[in-house]
Amino acid sequence: MSLNIHYQENFKDRHIAPNEADTKAMLETVGVNSIDELIEQTIPATIRLKQGLNLPEAKSEVDYLSSLKQTASLNKVFKSFIGQGYYDNITPGVILRNVFENPGWYTQYTPYQAEIAQGRLQALLNFQTMVIDLTGMEIANASLLDEGTAAAEAMFMQYSLRKKEQGNKYFVSEAIFAQTIDILKTRANPFGIELVIGNHETFEPNAEFFGAIVQYPAGNGEVYDYSHFANVLHEQSVKLTVIADLLSLTLLTPPGEWGADVVVGTTQRFGIPMGFGGPHAAFFATKDEYKRSIPGRIIGVTIDSNDNYALRMALQTREQHIRRDKATSNICTAQALLAIMAGFYAAYHGPKGLKLIAERTHGLTISLAESLKAIGYKVNNQAYFDTIEVELGDLKGAIHKDCLDNNINLNYKGDKATISLDETTNFEDVSLLVRIFSKVKAIATDSVVVVDNVSTTIPAALQRTSEYLTHPVFNSHHSEHEMLRYIKSLETKDLSLCHSMIALGSCTMKLNATTEMIPVTWPEFGKIHPFAPSDQVLGYYTVFDELDKWLSEITGFAAMSLQPNAGAQGEYAGLMVIRAYHQDRGDHHRNIALIPASAHGTNPASAAMAGMKIVVVKSTEKGEIDVEDLKAKAKEHAENLSCLMVTYPSTHGVFEESIIEICKVIHENGGQVYMDGANMNAQVGLTSPANIGADVCHLNLHKTFCIPHGGGGPGMGPIGVAAHLVPYLPGHAVVNIDKGKSIPAVSSAPWGSASILLISHAYIAMMGADGLTNATKYAILNANYMKARLEQHYPVLYAGANGRCAHEMILDCRGFKNFGIEVVDIAKRLMDYGFHAPTVSFPVAGTLMVEPTESEPKHELDRFCDALIAIRSEISQVENGQLDKVDNPLKNAPHTAAVVTGNEWNHDYSRQTAAFPLPYVAAYKFWPSVGRVNDSHGDRSLICACPPLESYMEEEATA
Repeated sequence: MSLNIHYQENFKDRHIAPNEADTKAMLETVGVNSIDELIEQTIPATIRLKQGLNLPEAKSEVDYLSSLKQTASLNKVFKSFIGQGYYDNITPGVILRNVFENPGWYTQYTPYQAEIAQGRLQALLNFQTMVIDLTGMEIANASLLDEGTAAAEAMFMQYSLRKKEQGNKYFVSEAIFAQTIDILKTRANPFGIELVIGNHETFEPNAEFFGAIVQYPAGNGEVYDYSHFANVLHEQSVKLTVIADLLSLTLLTPPGEWGADVVVGTTQRFGIPMGFGGPHAAFFATKDEYKRSIPGRIIGVTIDSNDNYALRMALQTREQHIRRDKATSNICTAQALLAIMAGFYAAYHGPKGLKLIAERTHGLTISLAESLKAIGYKVNNQAYFDTIEVELGDLKGAIHKDCLDNNINLNYKGDKATISLDETTNFEDVSLLVRIFSKVKAIATDSVVVVDNVSTTIPAALQRTSEYLTHPVFNSHHSEHEMLRYIKSLETKDLSLCHSMIALGSCTMKLNATTEMIPVTWPEFGKIHPFAPSDQVLGYYTVFDELDKWLSEITGFAAMSLQPNAGAQGEYAGLMVIRAYHQDRGDHHRNIALIPASAHGTNPASAAMAGMKIVVVKSTEKGEIDVEDLKAKAKEHAENLSCLMVTYPSTHGVFEESIIEICKVIHENGGQVYMDGANMNAQVGLTSPANIGADVCHLNLHKTFCIPHGGGGPGMGPIGVAAHLVPYLPGHAVVNIDKGKSIPAVSSAPWGSASILLISHAYIAMMGADGLTNATKYAILNANYMKARLEQHYPVLYAGANGRCAHEMILDCRGFKNFGIEVVDIAKRLMDYGFHAPTVSFPVAGTLMVEPTESEPKHELDRFCDALIAIRSEISQVENGQLDKVDNPLKNAPHTAAVVTGNEWNHDYSRQTAAFPLPYVAAYKFWPSVGRVNDSHGDRSLICACPPLESYMEEEATA
C-alpha cells in the first residue's frame, strides 16, 4: 500500500458543503450533466471570463494561520495614549469568549423576524437603555457605524428638520476630532450645507444657522460648560448636537441635562478592541419628538399574540427599504454585535463598576498632569477627564524619541501633544511617562515624585448628580457565573446559523469559518490604534495590500478603497467618487441617477444622500430592466446624467442578457455605471463588474466574503473602481491616504473596520482561485436545485433565458391571499419547522426571495424544501376547507413551548401538527420564545428602553 505523504487538507472542501454524491443527485434533479453545463445555461457567454482568476495558491487553515502570525508580528503593539476617539480597554473574558468568539451570536441575522430574535433584541434594548441613561436623552437607536458618521447623521437630521426661514449654515467646533470634521465635509457638500468651523466661545448664531456641533470633552481634553452656549443657540432656534464620551458621562453632567438636542458618540471603550479602527458601535440619542426622524434601527417593546412582553424593531416605516430616497438614512447595516458587547460590558460592571473605571482613569490623568506641572511643563487644561494637552516646545523631538524607545505613542500636534489615558492605564504607566518627561529636562528621575493624592478638576457645576443604569439588568450580573448564564439565556432565544440554514435572498448567509475568525482577537491586530505611526502597522499594511490586489483581480478593477464600513456606506462612497469625477471635468450639472424600479432601497437613499436626483427605470414583466425605457431616459437626461445604479445579477435573481448593452448606453450618454455588489456571490470567478462594463462597485464583505452578519452588523463595503476613478477614492484627515484628488473621508478610520478585513483576507487566501470559482458554481447549483424542487409547489417569478436562476430565486406567494394566507404567515410558520424565513416581500411584495449559498449541504437544502412543501400542503388544506381560514397552523404561528404544552388547546389541528409538523423537527427543534409580535401596538406606544416588567404589565392592564 502506497502512502500519500504530501496530503494536505483543502479548505474549499470544508467551505463548499455538497459532496460528490450530493452533487450528482442535485444535477440529476436540475436536469443537467455537469455544473459547467448549468453555468453555461445560467450566465450569458458574452460576459463570462475567458480565463481564471490570478490569485495565490490556496493555503490550508494551519498554513494560513501560521503565515498570518508572521504578518501580525510586523505590527508593533505600543502603549497608546493617542486617544482622539479610540482607547485601549479590557474586554471581559466572559464577553470575549461567549459573545465575540461565539457563532451563536455572530452568525445571527438582523432581527426582522422578532419571534426568533428575542435574545439579541433584549441585548440591543439594554444598549439603548445604557445610552439613554448616560446621555440624559429620551430615545436612542440600536447603534450606528462609527462616531464620525453618527455626527454626520445628526447634522443631516437637523438639516432635514430646519425651519423654512433658516439658512444652510452649520457651526462646527474647531475642538472636535479631525476625522469627524472630515466626514461632516463629505456629507455637507452635496446639499450645499456651509460648515462654519470656529470657537464656540466666540460664535454668535443667527437665522442663517440651523445647527451646531461640539465635543464633550473636547478634542484637546477640555471639559467646557456648554450650557450657556446651548441657551444662546435655542434662542435662535438652532439645534445642538453633542459628541460625548460615554465613560466620562459617569462623572460629567449628561448633555441631556444642559440643553443638547442630539447626543452621539462611540461605545468603543466599553470593552471593544481598537482593531486599527473598528468595528465599533456608535450611538445616537435624541428627544422623543424626533423619533420618526432618527436614523438607524430602534428596538421597541410590544406584546405578542398571547399578550406577553415581546420586543421588535420599531418604526420601520422610516427605513430605506420602505421610504427609499425619502428615508431618514441609507443605513442597512449597523454594528449590532459590538453594541451587544458594549451593553453586556455595562451590565457586567454596573453603574458602580463603570464609575470606578472612570474615576481611576480620571485620577491617573490628574496625577500625570500635576506631576508634569511639578517638573516645569505647561498643561493647557483647566477641567479635563482623561486627556491633557501639554506644551512640548523644543523638547518635542527628544520626548518623541524617548517615548518610542519605551513603546509609547502620544498624539503630537505641532509643538504640543495630547495624552489620553484609558481603562488599561496604571500607576506604573504614569510613572514611566513622568520619568521620560523628566529625563529630557535633565532632571534626575530618582528625585521625581509622581503625585498620587489628587482631587477632581471637574467643576462642581459639571459633576454628575443624577442616577444612571438603575434598571435591574445593570445591577444583577456582576459575578462571572451570573453574567455567563445571562448571556446564554439570551443566546438560546435566537436562531442563528448554528441551528439551521438562513436562506435570505440578497443577504447571503454563508459559512463564517472559525479559522477566518480567530485572528480578529489576536492582540497584534486588536490592540492597534488607527492613528498609530505607519512603521508600527506594517502587518496591517501587508493585509490591506494583498486584499486590495485580490479584490481588484476578482472585480476586474484597478484599485479598491477599503474605507467604507458598511454596504450602504460603500454605495454612498462610490456615488461620491462618481460625483467628484464629473465635477473635476467641469460637469457640475451631472446629477441624475437612473435606478431600476426593482433596486434595493439603499440605492435611491444613497443617491439622495449624494445630492442626486433619482429617475426610475421600468422593469419588464420578466423582472428585467426595460432596455427601451432605459435608452429613452438616458437620452432624455444625457446632458445631466451622472450614473446608473444596477445590481447584477439582478435583484430578481437573473443574469440579464442585456447588461453590456445597458452599460454601453449609459457611457454613450456621458454617465458612469455603479454596480451594487449585493449579488457578487454569483459572479466571483465566472464574470466580474469590470467585465460587464461597470465603473465602480461596492462589495458586501459580510455577504460574499464571509464577514459574519453579527445580528445586524458589522459589515464592510469597500469599493472597487476603474482606473479613471482611482484618484478620487476617499482620503482621510489624520492619516495620509490621498490618491491625488480624493474625496474627504466617508468613515472615521482610514481603513474602516480594519480588524474584520482579516476575515475576508483569510477566506480568499484559503479558497484560492479554484475554490472561489467553485463556490460561485455551487451557489448557483444549490439555488437551481431548490428551484427544481420548489417550483412544482410555488410559482418562481423570474428566470433567465434557459429557465435558470442565478444564486437566488423569488417564490410567488401572492395567490394565497385569495383564501386568507399572507406571505408573513408562511414566514412565521417556517419558525415551527426550525427555520428563519427567506427575505419577505422584497423586491416584490407578497413573495419570498430564497438564497441557499454554497455552504449548505444537500440534506439541509432538502430539510428547508421539505418544510416549504409541507407548508404548501397546509395552505391547500385551508384552501379546500380542511383547515379553518382563521384558526390554522399558519395564522397561529409561531407556536411557543408554553402554548403547545399549556393546559388548554382549542384548535382543530393537533399539538403535534403545531410543534412537530415533520419527523425531523423533533431532533432539531428550535422553540420561538414569543408568539407572533404585535407590530402596530409597539409603534403606537413606543418604549425603547428597558421597562421594569411589572410596570409595563400594569400599563397594559390600564391601557
